[in-house]
Amino acid sequence: MTRTTEGRLVGLDVARCLALLGMVATHVLDARTPAGDLTTGQWLAGGRASALFAVLAGVSLGLMTRAPLRGRALARRSAGIAGRALLIAVLGLLLGGLDSGIAIILTYYGVLFVLGLPFTLLGVRTLLPLTVVWVAVAPVASHLVRPHLPDRGFESPTFDQLADPAQLASELLLTGYYPVVPWLAYLLAGLVLARIDLRAVSLLGAMAFGGLGTAVLATRVSRTLVDPAVASENAAGMFGTTPADGDWDWLLLVAPHSATPFDLAQTIGSAVLVISCCLLLERLLPRAATVALAVVFGAGTMTLSLYSLHVLMRTPGVWPPEEPSAYLSHVVVLLGLGAGMRLLRLRGPLEVVAGLPVRRARRAASDAESRRPQRSGTNR
Repeated sequence: MTRTTEGRLVGLDVARCLALLGMVATHVLDARTPAGDLTTGQWLAGGRASALFAVLAGVSLGLMTRAPLRGRALARRSAGIAGRALLIAVLGLLLGGLDSGIAIILTYYGVLFVLGLPFTLLGVRTLLPLTVVWVAVAPVASHLVRPHLPDRGFESPTFDQLADPAQLASELLLTGYYPVVPWLAYLLAGLVLARIDLRAVSLLGAMAFGGLGTAVLATRVSRTLVDPAVASENAAGMFGTTPADGDWDWLLLVAPHSATPFDLAQTIGSAVLVISCCLLLERLLPRAATVALAVVFGAGTMTLSLYSLHVLMRTPGVWPPEEPSAYLSHVVVLLGLGAGMRLLRLRGPLEVVAGLPVRRARRAASDAESRRPQRSGTNR
């Protein structure tokens, strides 16, 4: 493990921690009450936590690629990020083979990073309208294509699926639990956020109101267009997509993990709201309180390691038992480890491993720059 770098945006770490705890909640807590009503945890986190995780992935990718590069320097950086994505995807395949009962997001996450690389060359004036278009068009394209693809065969991608690359690609891109083609909208939204000043209080306030308005508007419009019985039946969530052979009316639905235009708009709005509020909190708190916030939500600096640990904890025979009351145990372990590592200024072990390709690419670029002959001459 290596020591963390200073100058982090603590608000982003807080948002990552909230995304992690939200995903844990959807894995551990019941989605409905005994009476059949949606539970508070599912209403808050269902679909939104994983979307927040994906938008934050776009923010991370955007921050890694803010410096304009060309030629070999750009190629090295892209190769380093692609290598990082590959390691994350391989970890996802490994975790997918465990009997955790969780639809593992990491392999989709790795593919999302690779497909998002070309978009890092775009500026915010292009990315913003592109995100809007992607939200509207990608679910329609998916609805057209999926009837011609094989049915999903697994809950999570695993090493066994490498024997059938066509099936694996189909699940990763369009038919799986976190289909990358429509989910690229989340990454694009994160890239937009990374291209603006995330320290400007007035801008963050506008973003918070904009995110809230988008989420509320998408939900209300959907509810006016969709049969209430259908909306209630699917309120606890779907399995990544609408039915492949379903009517076009399905694209009007707002439901967790449905990847419809309204669902993408609502969850992107929610993610922007959470990220903006977390960054505003960092900006408005005094320095001492911000330091305390960084420790309490230190889990946000090592979500890859702690998400993997959570999956292991959900495996049969590993503590705690698989019941809703175990949620508190998961929270205590994850927050405790995150706070301890933050106090020690250490990075998570999996973050260190996954970051190796990026660090090697930076070192290679630095070495190449140092070997470049210096031009002599006078200033003009």
